[in-house]
Amino acid sequence: MINVEDSIVINRPIEEVFAYVSDLTNGPEWQTGLIEVRKTTAAPLGVGAQFTFVRKFLGRKLEASNVFTVYSPNEIITFATTTGPMAVEASYRFKTEQEGTRVTCQIEMKPSGFSRLAEPLIAASVRREMSAEFGYLKDLLENRAVEIRLK
Repeated sequence: MINVEDSIVINRPIEEVFAYVSDLTNGPEWQTGLIEVRKTTAAPLGVGAQFTFVRKFLGRKLEASNVFTVYSPNEIITFATTTGPMAVEASYRFKTEQEGTRVTCQIEMKPSGFSRLAEPLIAASVRREMSAEFGYLKDLLENRAVEIRLK
């Protein structure tokens, strides 16, 4: 099993950071390996909302689907894969701090079969990507004109 966690403080109000991050269709704007995300349910964001995404990971193009299992505005979102090459659960937690909003991401991956042999490589790659992508997210939300749709 792979567990990776990282956090960053973004100098923006929690409502804006939550609205942007919780709309997974924004992911390709700040996650380099994420090629496309489509919301596949008509209901508003919340528990049960489903998405299909295409990601490039370790040189391979992967498609998978996930569903929100926890959704508490301005506090936490958690989603889990429902299809794809491995079981993944990811959470983003949001907390107001003096400098802005702290976003903490925790990812748990359960490789199976041949991919279990590559766990150390996968974990190292996820850590590098998460750190870099949080830097992109911070830059995007603090320094660029981004449309943030508040729910």
